[in-house]
Amino acid sequence: SLVLQAVFNLLIPDHAADAFSPPRLGPRGPWDTLVERLLGGLGRWDAEHFLFIAEHGYLLEHNCAFLPLFPLGLRLLAGLLPWPVQLQPRSRLLLAATLLNALLSTLAAAALLALGRAVLRRPRLAFVAALLFSVSPAGVFLAAAYSESAFALLAFGAMWQLEKGHSWLSGLLFALASAARANGLINAGFVLYSHGKRFALQLQGELAFPVLWKRALSLASSAALLCAAIFLPFAVFQYYAYMRFCEPGTGLGQTIPKPLLQLARDKGYRVAGVAGAKPPWCSQRFPLVYSYIQDTYWNVGFLRYFELRQIPNFLLALPVTLLGSWAAWTYVSTNPRHCLTLGLERSKSEERGKARDGFCGPAVFVYVVHSTALLAFGFCCMHVQVLTRFLGSSSPILYWFPAHLLQEHEPLLWSTGTDKPASGKSLLGKSPSSCGKGTSDNPVVRLLLNWQSITPLSKSILGFFLGYWLLGLILHCNFLPWT
Repeated sequence: SLVLQAVFNLLIPDHAADAFSPPRLGPRGPWDTLVERLLGGLGRWDAEHFLFIAEHGYLLEHNCAFLPLFPLGLRLLAGLLPWPVQLQPRSRLLLAATLLNALLSTLAAAALLALGRAVLRRPRLAFVAALLFSVSPAGVFLAAAYSESAFALLAFGAMWQLEKGHSWLSGLLFALASAARANGLINAGFVLYSHGKRFALQLQGELAFPVLWKRALSLASSAALLCAAIFLPFAVFQYYAYMRFCEPGTGLGQTIPKPLLQLARDKGYRVAGVAGAKPPWCSQRFPLVYSYIQDTYWNVGFLRYFELRQIPNFLLALPVTLLGSWAAWTYVSTNPRHCLTLGLERSKSEERGKARDGFCGPAVFVYVVHSTALLAFGFCCMHVQVLTRFLGSSSPILYWFPAHLLQEHEPLLWSTGTDKPASGKSLLGKSPSSCGKGTSDNPVVRLLLNWQSITPLSKSILGFFLGYWLLGLILHCNFLPWT
């Protein structure tokens, strides 16, 4: 990814996009020019906001749509790393973002692998899903100066810890995730469901009423505290924004460079600590700067994107929309009773310790609900083209379901590994060694090397993942419209 984005950035002229592009301050040396040439593609679109916040803080009102965990991490890392040459602050931050996301995206893949092993209980399937994550259709955002890698690591890690029964560690990771991206708030649903399911299973046991009442109270208080912890970072940041932009006399205590003030005047940006009328959101009963910015600056709202001129963006989101809908339908049609009872009823197979494993197993239910809720919300209320990266950094379903399809319908994968197709098909296809020495341990590489002989479904899945991964590097890194 890093090599290709540098090549595309050098070969393709940048598009003159109407996007946030703050002026570069201070003298620019030859090393800054080199960093920009090699890594400039990772600082496009929303990455400009993260780098700007890391350098200047929350100076402009619309910067408050980007939560603070990732820019704080960038600023800390850029300050700690030794720099053998003189670089501008932005160049140091861009280098820090490249190193940090290279690490975080790798750890996120490992967290997804561990989560998949715990939930799917089929190691080979979990491994294929983790490999698909490494060529994610949202791959450019996992490499660029975005918060997607940090969020994916924290979310997948929290889900894994919750599966292991470590509720408080899971709550801490979920809380950190909600400090990285606002959609982390919906992860409180995992905590509520986990505690609710434990109580429902206890109701189906033979416990005395006083014991049951005590356990119910304990579970309810634990869930409430964990959910409060998850919501706390977002709430604290809203309060911070209120103090910066709504309270008189809360100046920045710093000198704002004239080029930035001129940018704010030209673009109509509201600057913190500058005298003027209070923003409208300050007078709301619940002053949420995040929802105000989404509404005012980017026209985000229910069905607002349903316009004829947005058809290309709906087409861009079509593959992930179809994949997410297909995953939900497959799961519901396979487990109708389990879904109708919200997975709270213990089945006979579970009681015997022989519950179905794989994608259609009972443990996957809450992840399908989470994925479907994100898909429906994103399709109806967001700029629809961001669905690919929205789901790609938030939901393991985007990787588990394609891995399930490959394992079920691709004969080339049936001859290897310990996971057998649930349909009971015979093991056919080429032997692992037919792909050449050194590739037998990687199913995705095996499929690519045997492209002509794999099924149309496998070609469609790999084509979507690799095609969007490559197109993202070409388009996003040159300020061209992408997801």
